[in-house]
Amino acid sequence: MNIENIKALLLENQYYIPTGVFLLCLLIQLIYYLVIYSRFVFYKSKQLSEPEEPVSVIICARNEAENLEKYLPIVLTQNYDDYEVIVVDDGSSDETEYVLKRLQMQYPHLRYTKIHEDKKFTHGKKLAVTIGIKAARHDILVFTDADCKPAGNMWLHQIAGNFTAGKEIVLGYGGYNRRRGLLNKYIRYDTMVIAMQYFSYAICGFPYMGVGRNIAYRKSFFYKTAGFSNHLHLMSGDDDLFVNENATGKNTAVEFSKESHTRSDPQTSLKKWSQQKRRHLTTATLYKFRHKFLLALEPFSRFVFYLLFVYLLFFHEIRLYVLAAFAFRFFIQFLIIKNAMIRLKENNLLLYSFIFDIFSLFINFWLYISNRIRLRHRTWK
Repeated sequence: MNIENIKALLLENQYYIPTGVFLLCLLIQLIYYLVIYSRFVFYKSKQLSEPEEPVSVIICARNEAENLEKYLPIVLTQNYDDYEVIVVDDGSSDETEYVLKRLQMQYPHLRYTKIHEDKKFTHGKKLAVTIGIKAARHDILVFTDADCKPAGNMWLHQIAGNFTAGKEIVLGYGGYNRRRGLLNKYIRYDTMVIAMQYFSYAICGFPYMGVGRNIAYRKSFFYKTAGFSNHLHLMSGDDDLFVNENATGKNTAVEFSKESHTRSDPQTSLKKWSQQKRRHLTTATLYKFRHKFLLALEPFSRFVFYLLFVYLLFFHEIRLYVLAAFAFRFFIQFLIIKNAMIRLKENNLLLYSFIFDIFSLFINFWLYISNRIRLRHRTWK
């Protein structure tokens, strides 16, 4: 083959090969939206059993006096016959203990314990969670954070009602309150997409994570699976790594009805949010390989899809077909995202979601890279 033939072949393949890759990425994207994410959007909740077992609610708090004052009474007045609330005061230096003592006089089913600060010994949230689990009197454990507000007095009923035969873990939704500003919109969007993913994967039979703001599992299951022993050295992972290691399609249930949500205030500065996000990303590298592969394939195929879309627009012979393919994916994405937002009660994000869909690729890549090149910040939460 001479040079002229090689040149002709290269010119001929200027859009043939990219078009093939573009269509492959389109197919991958459609599989995610129509096969995986649609399972969440069109999921029909099963009839919940009437909760009969007693429940222990566990909340770990460090310097959360103000939030406990506002939100703990909502947890303590749930429409549930038999439950206790355990607050683990993890070395607080504010008025947390005073607030708990006062509330305990009003609510006898409130119990609390305190971890005294030891400057010679640093620990993460897992120690507080473990102490709360050991103190629990009941087998069903429901976890939330001190800064989380349950949607109403049926929150506990909705979560606990999923513990039917064979179910050991229940994944709930922990959203963020709506505030002004683009950062708030992005945080809520990011939280919604992550929830759509972990709910969808769980419904498909391969759960990979949950969030500590709203999760439940059995105490006996925690001990049977050796709890946090495999990742006790990490500051994060008391929720997602525990689920990733032990959840299966058979032992995991999902609950995302409106009454089962919790809400908390998001970070208000980009710096604090990025630090929080980086801490959460440290555990993702320890997920099972199949989870890491599936979670990486979607953004990778999305990035290549957008890149080749721009490139192929320069070829007038196929421009209309490329635009049609892009429009078709956009339409499918619109339907899935819109319905996911409806299910999770995340309003006023739809128009922003299409911009965030592109920029999240760069944001998450930047967070991942920065996580690899800088020292991890060892903070409690």
